[in-house]
Amino acid sequence: MAMQRTTLLAYGLPGLPLAFGALPVYVHLPDFYARGHGLDLAWLGMLLLVSRLLDAGIDPWLGWLADRLPRRRLLAWSLLPFSVGFVALWHPPPAWAAVWLFLCLLPTYLGFSAATVAYQSWGAAIATDSAQRTRLTAAREGFGLAGIVLAAALPGWLAGQASEGLVALGWLLPLLVVLAAGTALLTIRHEGAPPTPPPAWRPALSRVLADPSMRHLLLVFICNGIASALPATLFLFFVGDVLQAERFSGLLLALYFVAGAASLPGWVWLAGRLGRPRAWLAAMLLAMVAFAGAGLLGAGDVLLFALVCLLSGLALGADLALPAAIAADFGERLGQPGACFGIWNLIAKCNLALAAGLALPLIAAFGYVPGQGGGLGALVGAYVLLPLAGKSLAAALLWRWRHSLEVGS
Repeated sequence: MAMQRTTLLAYGLPGLPLAFGALPVYVHLPDFYARGHGLDLAWLGMLLLVSRLLDAGIDPWLGWLADRLPRRRLLAWSLLPFSVGFVALWHPPPAWAAVWLFLCLLPTYLGFSAATVAYQSWGAAIATDSAQRTRLTAAREGFGLAGIVLAAALPGWLAGQASEGLVALGWLLPLLVVLAAGTALLTIRHEGAPPTPPPAWRPALSRVLADPSMRHLLLVFICNGIASALPATLFLFFVGDVLQAERFSGLLLALYFVAGAASLPGWVWLAGRLGRPRAWLAAMLLAMVAFAGAGLLGAGDVLLFALVCLLSGLALGADLALPAAIAADFGERLGQPGACFGIWNLIAKCNLALAAGLALPLIAAFGYVPGQGGGLGALVGAYVLLPLAGKSLAAALLWRWRHSLEVGS
């Protein structure tokens, strides 16, 4: 059954401010507090690890809650602490930067988590078949990539220094939240078919995890997610100290995410021809081939790294749209899309937490200090070799379990 274009566009819109806020928190924040406020990398990594693990731990409960409360209302209320916390993150008092970072991350993560779970489960519920869920997921991720591109490019345009641009960026988020979420909530007024009343939250989560296909999908998602989170955490350090091209970081990030957005329709089409697992596998192989050459680059190799960003960005579209669409199918089949995406987001955040909590102390232990030239071999290894190993394992598992993930492809 066809879905109206206005529904697709309206549903996709909130993905823009959510991603607009997420990129600076996960990519720019470590560099902002390390370079701008002098936080030690090992200490910063531990702060991020603890706050992200605390945030991830509440996601399964939020998913269970999303199956019991009106998802539109949960989405609307969750955006308030997300917006307030995000603005505050970029205004730390110099003497208390570490404490301020931790305290501001808590409402930011809580609001983002609740909004994301409600948003994802709402999309799973209003769709009536697998094809619609794939299109809704692609619309959500397409607008999300547009938000990421804006967040990557705007700091350099808003101010001469990246830190000042991030401060200005913070004030734009509340405006985007009101415009995008307001449009979606006013345009799409239905919740979808009401699910079977879920059991208590622990049995609900156990039911999701007891499904063999869901477990297979989550294991692939873990390996692939860690492989993607490592370079996301280290991107600015790699561009600044290995390529010595910090001034091009915004353009390179924008190129990566524009390529991802442009590739989304192609991956949706390919998934319709080959099935979503095989299309996702093709994207993993493309990312591995494109990314392998990054370890050979050095100072001034901006154009070659731009090619790496372009090709790996093309693979990004599949990573964003296809696994989440498969998860939406599983959630609807189990009658608990909220619980499904609560676990999904817990895994996604654990991936990011482990990337920051392990990679930053690791490269610091091998002598890397931002801007001082030492330990670059450790930085390159963590940026290139570890992600390639993770992608290889994810691709092997996906090929092994491709048949159990074929549902609705």
